[in-house]
Amino acid sequence: MKNTGVALLLIGISSCFYHFDTAKKKLVWQDEFDYTGLPDSTRWGYDLGGSGWGNNEAQYYTHRIKNAHVENGILTIEAIKENYGDKEFTSARMITKNKGDWKYGRIEVRAKLPSGNGTWPALWMLPTDWKYGGWPASGEIDIMEHVGFNPGVIHGTLHSEKYNHIKRTQQEGMITIPDCQDVFHVYAIEWSETRIDFFVDNKNYHSVTKSPSDNYTGWPFDQRFHLILNIAVGGNWGGMKGIDPAIWPQRMEVDYVRVYQ
Repeated sequence: MKNTGVALLLIGISSCFYHFDTAKKKLVWQDEFDYTGLPDSTRWGYDLGGSGWGNNEAQYYTHRIKNAHVENGILTIEAIKENYGDKEFTSARMITKNKGDWKYGRIEVRAKLPSGNGTWPALWMLPTDWKYGGWPASGEIDIMEHVGFNPGVIHGTLHSEKYNHIKRTQQEGMITIPDCQDVFHVYAIEWSETRIDFFVDNKNYHSVTKSPSDNYTGWPFDQRFHLILNIAVGGNWGGMKGIDPAIWPQRMEVDYVRVYQ
């Protein structure tokens, strides 16, 4: 989620539809949210606190059921306008770290996104072991990011030491999904030793291939990563056009998470 929305490096973009053959891959991890209450603690943990998370974000992340709960087959992450700690908003940042960690595969999430200025939902991945050092050296994979002030525009991005938003060299693709805040769509990556493809509803809109000259500074994606689901509020990118005080609460709804290898 480290992204300021500045100049983009768009590479390897395609617009072909793609059929993923599940028969050729094994489903190795999933949550279908077929239960009620708090998210399953054998699959999910939390990042907690109101530190700003490197982006001057306005929310305090909790593990309360009001910020993340499961009902009727849907996980709901809810950002609420309320005073908590020293923040004016609460939300949840759910993680699979040490409960779901993968090197290569297809990671897909079916989700419906929040709306309005100040919302910044993300489905993304960070390294579990930080093999090459702190951010951005060990990499970041953003399966889906959306900012409310630019409705319908979906971002899929890779960050590394060589390619990152601070240098304005992040490897980023975009696709417009006009109803992403109203209906569910499947956001996915397919990640191999030398390539990462980004999809919405099996449409491949962005691909990044490892360059023969890239060492770990350009391609740190040869290690375990874990999944993160969250709604940030405001921040350097999400709050570029302010936070609308009248839209809260806002929800990201998730139908399922599936990982194939």
